[in-house]
Amino acid sequence: MVNAAALIAVYLQTSIALTAALEQQPPPKTADGAAAASGFDYDDLSLREVGARNTRAWRVWLEKKGQPISFWHDVPLWPDGADKQIVSFVVEIPRWTDAKLEIRRDEPMNPLFHDTKKKEPRFVESVWPHKSYPFLYGSIPQTWENPNVHHNFTGFPGDNDPIDLFDIGQDIGYVGQVKQVKVLGGLAIADSLTLHMPPRPAHQDLEKYRPGLAAAFRDWFTYYKVPRGDAVIPIAGDGGYQDVAHAVAVLEQGHAWWAELTRGDAVDANEINYNQTSNPAAAGSYVRSDAAAAKFGIPGESAVELPAAKPEKYERWYYLDSDKKLIEIPE
Repeated sequence: MVNAAALIAVYLQTSIALTAALEQQPPPKTADGAAAASGFDYDDLSLREVGARNTRAWRVWLEKKGQPISFWHDVPLWPDGADKQIVSFVVEIPRWTDAKLEIRRDEPMNPLFHDTKKKEPRFVESVWPHKSYPFLYGSIPQTWENPNVHHNFTGFPGDNDPIDLFDIGQDIGYVGQVKQVKVLGGLAIADSLTLHMPPRPAHQDLEKYRPGLAAAFRDWFTYYKVPRGDAVIPIAGDGGYQDVAHAVAVLEQGHAWWAELTRGDAVDANEINYNQTSNPAAAGSYVRSDAAAAKFGIPGESAVELPAAKPEKYERWYYLDSDKKLIEIPE
């Protein structure tokens, strides 16, 4: 079902984040019961997890009928091509968790991994009153924030990843979950020359039934890095959410850039691995799913280990003053 409301966040050398809908809807079905998007059946999906969480070696691959596929390149962007507000969403970071998990863009089949900084796994601090990420966070498949062009709205290039999305529904989610959500708007977050662009909640009842939620989550994006010593992150444009029409246009452009990438058109792919199992016509990137594990050295089955300990500082709450500066307690 689609039980989510979400906003897209696009990270460019400026970024865009989209948010999606309040109610999760079932995947559209064809007469034979398969999902409408080119016969893609979400019930066929499973996960292959290898290693210990909170480590650099940990990975999660997406499977379809037991064979590896790409979270990024094989899950359809639009489950129902007739409604471009309903999109597929890959959950990288469940609500109230702090590990910075992402799609690995430079590895075959693009598994999820724990992002690192200075060779150490990254986590996000909890800034009062929020606990870690206060929403589900992840990405929209079959989109690309193209770093080779400057985006009209922001004036910045993309961040070389899929378009980001945060889900403002009630679902807590799990790592690697693939679901459908309804896009409500976007927010352009100028983060270290990377812009995230999530859409403005357009649902008339959002403020009525979730008062203060959209503003609180917008503000979270501006200050969540302050505890680590970073500055407040500005929101591009008018400082607020962009509407649904803008968000859908961002998705369409991101999908067009992604299609050029996987076709092997004359674009700079940077370090992206764009192998995919769903479009044989794109011969330069296509590999059969039943051959992917052997071809790319992907482990044949899950092998989950106990998670590694994380630094104690991520178990604390951090407090900011009215100027969004970190409050230091005297020793």
